[in-house]
Amino acid sequence: MTDRKPPGVSFESWVDRQIREAAERGEFERLPGYGKPLASIDAPYDELWWIKGKMHREGFAALPPALALRKEAEDALEAVRTARSDREARAVLTEINEKIRAALRRPPPGPPLRLAEFDVDAVLATRLEGRTG
Repeated sequence: MTDRKPPGVSFESWVDRQIREAAERGEFERLPGYGKPLASIDAPYDELWWIKGKMHREGFAALPPALALRKEAEDALEAVRTARSDREARAVLTEINEKIRAALRRPPPGPPLRLAEFDVDAVLATRLEGRTG
């Protein structure tokens, strides 16, 4: 839409024509989410909706790094509980342990970390007991 509004034509009718012609060409059908309901249509209005969405898409967290790592450790334990195999559970624990180890060597800013590495064998044994019991 690089055309300039012709003189003597109201802005509204010129914009309406541009939209109608684009719809006739099918240009809106290639947009992501075309034909799908809006995800947040029933959610209460949030003034920061765009900022929160952008942060989520970019992988940023609103939590301080120490709290974000604690949350990630909790999520890792949940992933271990729902893992399909012990190998998958061990990989999850190994990955989070590497992050915890790095944070213990160089504590992140913010509140105290209050985390220790997971004992992989003990967590896997607990996981096994939970499945059989």
